[in-house]
Amino acid sequence: MDLRAVVSRFRGVGPLPGLADGWHWTLAPGIEFAGALSADGRRLLQLSGRNSYDEDLVVATLEFAREHEEVIFARNTHLGVGEGFKPPGGSGGGNADGGGNGGGFDVVVGLGPEVHRFYDVQHPDLTPFVRLMFPAYACEFSGRETLDEAVTRYEMLRLNNLARDPLPFLKMRYANTRTKGWSTNPGRGFTEPRRLLEELRWLEGGQGSFVEFENRHGKVWRIEWHGAWLIAEWDTQDGAPREIGLHELLEFAERALRV
Repeated sequence: MDLRAVVSRFRGVGPLPGLADGWHWTLAPGIEFAGALSADGRRLLQLSGRNSYDEDLVVATLEFAREHEEVIFARNTHLGVGEGFKPPGGSGGGNADGGGNGGGFDVVVGLGPEVHRFYDVQHPDLTPFVRLMFPAYACEFSGRETLDEAVTRYEMLRLNNLARDPLPFLKMRYANTRTKGWSTNPGRGFTEPRRLLEELRWLEGGQGSFVEFENRHGKVWRIEWHGAWLIAEWDTQDGAPREIGLHELLEFAERALRV
């Protein structure tokens, strides 16, 4: 496919200043796109910004993606992560609700066509040649996401908010005998840190209630209520539970998601 010819026909397209073989286009007010050819010219590396487009950040992201594309997708072709990204001027969000590493974006995440399906309606022949590349945070990904998990993370993260805060990788399951709430998924499912902190608080008074949560490194902890909060490492299921206060527990949970 002649990607230069295809992109040249996009409505409102023009050169992306500061990046060879790069383009910028706008489809609607507040929604701006940018793309660049891969180093071998065989793919379009693309991103977008919704009410947050930052040209310097966009150019830096696409430059990094072009230079490190092979490394980004070496471990996982669905959802790859390139470490070592340094945004211009510390661009990026601050602390997340319930966790996050703050201090600006520190990775570039790449999404394969089987995840984003971006052009399936208007340009279905183009979709296989497009990889979405966004600035992101290392704490948001494990690098081991399955295709279904990659799609879920793509939908959760709202990557086109280029001024967003981190949303750390978190899988959780729980059951609360007091609130009668419980997980509907058979295992631990993705959720937001604020939900974890809520469920930990709500354990109080729910005899036999529990919360399990997993961070991006695959470390798992189980917290139960038996007249007090008890926590144990759970990825090996042989950790000895210890009593912990609520304040310490909430701080621990937030730290565990930031590493």
